Amino acid sequence: MEKEIIIDVDDLREDLIDYFGTGMFNVSPAMMIMLEKVKSASDMEVVDIAIKNGFDIRKYEVNPFGRSR
Repeated sequence: MEKEIIIDVDDLREDLIDYFGTGMFNVSPAMMIMLEKVKSASDMEVVDIAIKNGFDIRKYEVNPFGRSR
């Protein structure tokens, strides 16, 4: 059984927006599509997009003393 963690999705979303926004100009205009997906995605979709793009979501884990990042 996997441990359930609480993710700071707002910070994760901001980092994904930065990631795809930068990629849009430096790598591929197709990143603009992903940027728009991130902006309108549900919390679970944001986490899924982050995982698929190699983000370590443990960095966004919320604990009682603040984020572990």
